[in-house]
Amino acid sequence: MRGLTLLLMLFVNDLYVPGVPQWMVHTETDFDGMGLADWVFPGFLFMVGMAIPFAFQNRFQKGDTIAKLIKHILIRTFSLIVIGVMFYNSSRLNPDLAGIRKDIWILLVLVSVFLVWNQYQTENKWIVWILKSTGITGLIFLAAIFRSGTPENITWLRTGWWGIPGLIGWGYLVASVVYLIARENLLKTASFLILFFVLNIFDTYITGGILIPFKPLFGVVISGSTPLLVLFGLFFSLILRKTGLTDLKKFLVTGVITGLFSIVAGFVLRHWFIISKNLGTPSWVMICTGISILVFILLFLVIDVWKLKRWTNVFLPAGQNSLTTYLAPDILYYLIWMFSLPLFIYKQPDSQILAVTGSLIWAFAMVGFAALLAKIGIRLRL
Repeated sequence: MRGLTLLLMLFVNDLYVPGVPQWMVHTETDFDGMGLADWVFPGFLFMVGMAIPFAFQNRFQKGDTIAKLIKHILIRTFSLIVIGVMFYNSSRLNPDLAGIRKDIWILLVLVSVFLVWNQYQTENKWIVWILKSTGITGLIFLAAIFRSGTPENITWLRTGWWGIPGLIGWGYLVASVVYLIARENLLKTASFLILFFVLNIFDTYITGGILIPFKPLFGVVISGSTPLLVLFGLFFSLILRKTGLTDLKKFLVTGVITGLFSIVAGFVLRHWFIISKNLGTPSWVMICTGISILVFILLFLVIDVWKLKRWTNVFLPAGQNSLTTYLAPDILYYLIWMFSLPLFIYKQPDSQILAVTGSLIWAFAMVGFAALLAKIGIRLRL
C-alpha cells in the first residue's frame, strides 16, 4: 500500500496542466470537498503509522535499547525536517540575491541529500565518510547562500509547512513517542488520538491565542492533523496485530466497520468544518482515514487472503525505496526544464486523456527509475 500511495503521489504531482479532471487534482483551500490528490499523502502518512509497531518490535528483538531507539527516532526526524525545509524553500529562492540559478540550487540540494543519506554498499568507511561529509558540506553551503525576498527586504530559510518530508518527520516523531509510551495498549493509544483530535479541532476553530508563539516551530504538531493521520495508522496497526494474525474474520469486520464509521464521522463533522486538505480540517482527516482503512482491507483480502500477489510487483520498488522514489523524479524534472527538453509533450490542456495517460506513464517510469537506482547502489535510507 505504501508503494501504491507513492505511485499515486507521483501521478497527481505530474498533473499540473489545466484541463485535467478536477477530481484527480488538489482542491482549493476554501473549497468544501476533496479529490484523489487530497487523499494520497494522508494515505502515505497512515502507512507510516502502520509500520511503526512492526519496525520497533523488530528493533527490540534485535536487542536495541530504548536509548538507541530514541536516538534513531531523533536522527530520522531531524533528517526528514532538514530535507523538507530545503525543498520547501526552493521555490522562494531569489537567484539575483543568492547568486545562483534556482534550478542549479535545487539540483545541488538533491545531490547533497543523496550523498548524505544514501545506503552505501561498500565496506570502505573512508569512502563513505568522504561522500557523506561532501553532502553535509554541500547542504550547509547551500543553506548559507540562500536568499529570498527583495534587496530591501532579504529573507533566509523559513519553516512554513516544512515540505512533504518535513511533515512526515513531525508525524513520525509524534507517533513514535506515542508508541514508546503506550506500546501495544489500544486504550492508551486511543487517548493520544483523542488528544490530537482535540488539538485539530482547537486549531481549526482558533487561529490566534496562547499557542501562536509555538507555531513557527511546532505548528505541525499543534495543528493536530498530520500527527492524527499517522496515529490512526498506528492505532489500526495495533488492531491488525491483535486480531488479523489470529482471527481474520474479526479483523476484516472490525476494519470495514472502522473505515465506514470514519467516513461517516467525517461527513457529520462537515456540518462544522469544511472538507479541506490545505486547512487540515477534522472532517478531511476522518474521511481520509476511512478511505485508507478500506483500501488496506481490500489489499489485505486480495494479497493475504486470496493470494493474488503477482500484480503487486510493480508497486514493490516504490514501497521498498520510498524516499528515493519520491525525490529522484525531481532530478529529472529540473534537468529536463534546465535544458528545455521536449519530453512533456503529453501535457496538452485540450486533451484530458493524453495528459492523464502521460502522467500515469511518467509515474510508473519513475518507480522503475527508483528501482534502477537501487540496483546500482543508490538508495536513500534514513
